[in-house]
Amino acid sequence: MDNTPPKPRFPLARRSLRFAKSARLNWLERHQHQFNFALHLLGIPLAIVGLILPFFVEWYWGAAALVLGYLFQWAGHLVEGNDVGEFILIKRALGLPTVAVAPRYAVKNAE
Repeated sequence: MDNTPPKPRFPLARRSLRFAKSARLNWLERHQHQFNFALHLLGIPLAIVGLILPFFVEWYWGAAALVLGYLFQWAGHLVEGNDVGEFILIKRALGLPTVAVAPRYAVKNAE
């Protein structure tokens, strides 16, 4: 009798679900301060609206929404004490040090 487990029917779907879960956990780890989390709840939708808005109104309204959305997120990371996600990618590409998780939360999570 063969004891090997059956092959999953949708391996890509399972892999993408695992990736989505790990990405969500990573995002939650990097946004633990309540004020940062709240600013992201405002900033992310505002930035997305800023990408869509130029198709319906003048382009500068979309640019203003995009910039304001990113400013909210940047301010949140300033309060939290870690780098903005896009800056982390740029810093790593340049070989510069990064702060993905604020030190006060990294110590708490390590215990």
